[in-house]
Amino acid sequence: MTEAVEAGLVTSGTAVVESSSGNFAVSLAMLCRLLGAPFIPVIDPNINAQTERILRACCERVEKVDVRDGHGNLPARIDRVQQIRAEIPGAYWPNQYANPAAARGHFTFTGAELCADLPDVDYVFVGVGTGACLAGISQRVKRHRPGAKVIAVDAEGSVIFGGPAGRRRIPGIGSLIQPSLVKAAIVDEVVVVAEADTVRTCWQLLRRGLHAGGSTGSVLAAINTYFAGYHGPPPTVAFLCADRGSAYTDTIYNPRWVHEEFGIQISDADACVPIRAASN
Repeated sequence: MTEAVEAGLVTSGTAVVESSSGNFAVSLAMLCRLLGAPFIPVIDPNINAQTERILRACCERVEKVDVRDGHGNLPARIDRVQQIRAEIPGAYWPNQYANPAAARGHFTFTGAELCADLPDVDYVFVGVGTGACLAGISQRVKRHRPGAKVIAVDAEGSVIFGGPAGRRRIPGIGSLIQPSLVKAAIVDEVVVVAEADTVRTCWQLLRRGLHAGGSTGSVLAAINTYFAGYHGPPPTVAFLCADRGSAYTDTIYNPRWVHEEFGIQISDADACVPIRAASN
């Protein structure tokens, strides 16, 4: 968005429209408020209730797409974005799935900060959605420390790395399209995480005093899987805690929802106990 403003593509009064149901949508809403530009988020049914409330409070118009095409509705949301652009002449679409400026931002800021703070990093785990974070960070890390491994973390049901499409309940990482920005990333390996493991890891973090969101839980679950049975000198591992748990109050941190969706019972004694084991 900074580059778009500097280039004159977005000015006061320019309508901005984007498909997003998470942190990016909220950030755009706040920025557009400061710019005096109306923002129209196109959201999906899996959006966290808190995030939707924030967007509806900040935006005069919110488009919620509830038509599911197969296992999700990202293509339908992008179609709605194009319809709105046709409806509003001059509307600007940041296109987070293909805009190289997003990757440049993570290269210049996120990646640079990571390399400065952890100059001897051995592994970097990055959750993947649009691919911007993965592309920018991986390029920066590989330039700084070529021997470091970049591990991409994806969700079951996502097609980003060629896996079969499937139902996903937790927003944050994964996609039903293959974002072009992923092609610019330098990836050594990919770890795919089941959403049930995301939930378990989030609750394990909560027991340790960290109220993290779904993306954070997914990446930490991937780290636990990757290093299971690892023997050797302790490596320096970096990952991003990209979200807070407050947006997941009605899902991940709602024991009833967890039970209904995954057959997992949240126990006071343990982070997560399978229903079958709990009934014995």
